[in-house]
Amino acid sequence: MNEARLLLELAGEAALLLWGLHMVQSGVQRAFGGRLQSGLERTLGTPWRAVLAGLGVTAVLQSSTATALMVSSFAAGGAVGLLPALAAMLGANIGTALIVQFLSFDAGWLYPPLILGGVVAFRGARRTRSRDLGRVAIGLGLMLLSLHQLSATLAPVESSPTLANMLALVADQPLPNLVLAAVVAWAAHSSVAGVLFVASLSGGGAIEPQAAIAMVLGANLGTALNPLLQARGAAGGRDRLRLPVGNLLNRLAGCVLVLALLPQATAMMTQFNPAPARLVANAHLVFNLLTALLAFPLLRPMAALLARLLPEPPPGADPAAPRYLDESALETPSVALSNATREVLRMADALEEMLTASARAFGTEERDTSRALARMDHVMDRLHHAIHAYLAAIPAEALADEEERRLEEIQGFAIALEQAADVLARDLSQHAAKRLRRGLVLNPREQSELSEVYATLAEQLRLAIAVFMMDDAEAARRLVTAKESLREPEREAARRVATAEGGAAPSFLLDTVRDLRRVGAHLVGVAHPLLERRGELLPSRLRPRSP
Repeated sequence: MNEARLLLELAGEAALLLWGLHMVQSGVQRAFGGRLQSGLERTLGTPWRAVLAGLGVTAVLQSSTATALMVSSFAAGGAVGLLPALAAMLGANIGTALIVQFLSFDAGWLYPPLILGGVVAFRGARRTRSRDLGRVAIGLGLMLLSLHQLSATLAPVESSPTLANMLALVADQPLPNLVLAAVVAWAAHSSVAGVLFVASLSGGGAIEPQAAIAMVLGANLGTALNPLLQARGAAGGRDRLRLPVGNLLNRLAGCVLVLALLPQATAMMTQFNPAPARLVANAHLVFNLLTALLAFPLLRPMAALLARLLPEPPPGADPAAPRYLDESALETPSVALSNATREVLRMADALEEMLTASARAFGTEERDTSRALARMDHVMDRLHHAIHAYLAAIPAEALADEEERRLEEIQGFAIALEQAADVLARDLSQHAAKRLRRGLVLNPREQSELSEVYATLAEQLRLAIAVFMMDDAEAARRLVTAKESLREPEREAARRVATAEGGAAPSFLLDTVRDLRRVGAHLVGVAHPLLERRGELLPSRLRPRSP
């Protein structure tokens, strides 16, 4: 066989394997991404439960890298501790080994019905989830087809002198084999694809058992590099590196141990099952099981060491710098949307601080409130732009219908918060400065009314967060009702202006209350989409005309 043609066929079949794996992952994420993420977050309580959770999610997604992104997001956001996160990664590594076990059996007869059934479901189903499951079936079929073609292509490999000579150069050198497989698995972002490719090489007689086991070690090590390299370029402090570094150290320690006992390990695995493909799959499973068993008792001291070596950023870090917008998660929409949600909640916290500062400006003689509000508004602007740029970078074709709606909700809430902050920083700070310049003094009654308006806005903000996070219909109705309650202070201030009661203060108070109502109007907009979906929002406040 022509060597160039052989290499081209191998590259094409490896690409088909990767594309099938991508279709399975994207189909599962589109169909169950949000539920998988929330289920994983709920079960990451104790280390043992975390191991099982990582195993289960990885078995569904067929990628420990995708699971690592989810768990890293939880750990970086403080939603889960480092100890259960490390345990979840041990389970994720076992999950990939179980997938290889399934795919290493001769299941070539399955790919025609899988692809046929997947195409029928994808083209004919009306429900979005049925189409996504059709995508999963097509992906599985393509993976099995690629493995079948790889075996057929590698069958005559012994008759290819060039390739045989290339592999013979490193046949008895474990370290080059390990590095080669690590590079392949890192480039593929998948230990499943890397190990299956090694199994195909072994099944075709291209590599000896000892070289195959060394390459299995490399495939496991290579995929542990992906989360680490991606976390280095992500926003946030060095504490984001804790989980990927811990996962890499666990796999590296396992690789060193097996390399030291490689002849004995090869003899044991060959005696257990000498079939080349089964030997590779069994070695992958045994490696991850032993690594998990040896590392599990050491997770607590490892977590403490990582926390000491990779500390959290100091409290005085830039408040406008995004903390959760991890660019490595963009290919996993459910994780990316969760990251954006956490960042939007930081905007809500900043707006609450602005409300407190603005309210204080009307009750004290402080003159630097405008500068403080301008600084906080600058933080809001930077976070707002960062969030929108991050959401725009999520591939639109990877979003399920539910995720598209969630993306729009995140964008809408970020816009509402940013516009409310603009009113506080621009208009309300001017009113506070005007009061000091003119020497206006609000009487106790006016102070009390203004404080009540600020208290109502603070309650509106809390209700808006509940609507945004929980789709709470009751909170949405209360949010709209709270908006209507702000009309009374405005009417009262307008009445005093009309009757010239109290001099210049009522006019000033009316302007202030009207601008505060604008802040509330921006927050109320968060409730409208939910109430519209539930059919609880009228299209107009006008009473319909009688015929």
